[in-house]
Amino acid sequence: MSEDVKQGLRLPGPLVLVGCGKMGGALLRGWLARGVDPKLVTVVDIKPMGIDDIAAKGVHVLTQATALPAGLKPAMLLLAVKPQFMDDALPDYRRFVGPTDVPGATFLSIAAGKTLAYFKDRLGAQAEIVRSMPNTPAAVGRGITAIYRDPTVRPERLDLCGELLKACGKIEWVDAEDLLNAVTAVSGGGPAYVFLLIECLAEAARAAGLPADLAMRLARETVSGSGELARLSDESAAQLRQNVTSPKGTTLEALNVLMASDGLQPLMTKAIAAATRRSRELAQ
Repeated sequence: MSEDVKQGLRLPGPLVLVGCGKMGGALLRGWLARGVDPKLVTVVDIKPMGIDDIAAKGVHVLTQATALPAGLKPAMLLLAVKPQFMDDALPDYRRFVGPTDVPGATFLSIAAGKTLAYFKDRLGAQAEIVRSMPNTPAAVGRGITAIYRDPTVRPERLDLCGELLKACGKIEWVDAEDLLNAVTAVSGGGPAYVFLLIECLAEAARAAGLPADLAMRLARETVSGSGELARLSDESAAQLRQNVTSPKGTTLEALNVLMASDGLQPLMTKAIAAATRRSRELAQ
């Protein structure tokens, strides 16, 4: 058992989770595993699915925000709805923003493309908001989340946001909100690029003569195993690559293609630039 689980994750007050899909559900299960009192957590989801086990532990599950108790004063309100549904969701939670001289709930968003300006326009200029960008490996406890270290947010609430997001993997901090656009392009979309690599590797293996099912098994296990090796090794990715590459061998022949001037690096740089640009466009 990890030290985090032994110590437990303590909340300073009630927490409302808005949206309990794959990402929200993964976070919630992570919180409960780290000792969060389920009675302090309320889930609001129009169509809650696959969370009967969570409800059985004492988590309150509601299908509409209007059912939240009138006297509820949440310390944290985590926004895990899809960005396209945020406009409809936010008005019901404006009441949890504190007055100018008394901080209310801290809003933690995991929605791509929704800026601080966007949230303050809809919740009020005094709303305390923390932006973050997780990725889908959070579903298996191996995600990585970048969080904007907003200097206007209470330090203890920033720390709590970090602890909440650690429930599904590692966290990193950025000191400028605009950097979240590049984060979205790299780690937010990154799993899709890795899955595409698996597809391409399997198809290349099939073209080389391997049966399709064997090609896919080899590709999946090679990519996942290599990722785990990279995670556990103290050596750089470049050194790990060199460890596999024998002089005048077969791997070097393939790398001569992948590392050519028109190979993988310029293609990946172009792809990340395109995704970053689109992230900025969506934030407008």
